[in-house]
Amino acid sequence: MHSNSDSMTTLLLVRHGETEDNVNQIMQGQTQGRLTENGILQAQRLAEELATEHIDVFVSSDLKRSVDTCRILAAPHGKPVTETPLLRERDWGGFTGRYIPSLKDEVWPDDIEPLEAMFERARRFMNLLMADYPEKVVLAVGHGIINKAIQAVYFGKTMREIPRMTNAEVRILTLKQSFTLKSTNT
Repeated sequence: MHSNSDSMTTLLLVRHGETEDNVNQIMQGQTQGRLTENGILQAQRLAEELATEHIDVFVSSDLKRSVDTCRILAAPHGKPVTETPLLRERDWGGFTGRYIPSLKDEVWPDDIEPLEAMFERARRFMNLLMADYPEKVVLAVGHGIINKAIQAVYFGKTMREIPRMTNAEVRILTLKQSFTLKSTNT
């Protein structure tokens, strides 16, 4: 009999396709965002690449740009998309909707989601996957910064050490039950 501590979940972590705000260098944060024609094509190309892969579950941030990307990826598999706010992009507070190059020398507003809160969401997300989908392959569509946070927590690195993900890029993480991700503030 095989114990639960040996089970694992394979996570295909994807960043959503290109959006209008990506092109215009606007800080999207937790706004819905809209895929460009190119963003739709990026998702369609990735869907073709992954069409023959075994994927059990499709999960997405509940923001439109990720849901739209995930639906395109799930279509060849005929699977539904489960949405979760845990995968939402970082809340940029007062910087949301602003032109990114103009923010370079500005003082960060107090209403930006703290890194620790993002790491906590990342831990909760990975723990949820391990609890709900043991031995499954899960494709999850998130955003640039939350995906970085998930990888930082997973690898025990800083955000700076995680290479930036391009639109519609996939990174594969193996989540093992034996390493439950504990909160640093317990």
